[in-house]
Amino acid sequence: MNVLIRSSQGIQTVPMDSYMLNKRRIFIDRTIDAELAVDFARQILQLNDESDSEPIDVIINSVGGEINAGMLMYDVIQSSKAPIRMFCAGKAYSMAAVLFACGNNGRYMLPHSELMLHEPLLGGSISGNSSSIKSISDSLLETRKKMNKIIAKHTGKTEKQVAKATEYDHYFTPEESIAFGLCDEIVEFSKLMEG
Repeated sequence: MNVLIRSSQGIQTVPMDSYMLNKRRIFIDRTIDAELAVDFARQILQLNDESDSEPIDVIINSVGGEINAGMLMYDVIQSSKAPIRMFCAGKAYSMAAVLFACGNNGRYMLPHSELMLHEPLLGGSISGNSSSIKSISDSLLETRKKMNKIIAKHTGKTEKQVAKATEYDHYFTPEESIAFGLCDEIVEFSKLMEG
């Protein structure tokens, strides 16, 4: 998708993602994977190079995705000198909900958005001997503990409370998200247009 930009030199066509990046807006609007995570890291680096004091808006509408890719994005968000404001526009499920909750300069949900948290899932089919399966199980339990610790840090809940809430697919309305400490405020789309 492209956008037309008028300037003193006439009209030029610019890719929408470039236009949004120029406005310090980044979209997480697909499944989180290694490619998205690396692109996200590049964009945050670029925007920090341009200004480490102007806020960056991250708009999320994603079903989540790979934990390792999401953890790279989490580390980038936590390390950014420029403040990062998170907006949930539609849905932030699974790893996307974790990223949303870790915003460091405001976590905003549109009125009809929702979050969903759950325990880490095992992708694909499992095969191998009993030792291999035990190793996979131990790793999954360790990942669950790490994710619960991160969510607890950003919500003010205990790890035990987080573990209970993530035993199943737990969907949160904006009001429930605020009550659980995942979100700071419910806002209209116009908040994003303020820049």
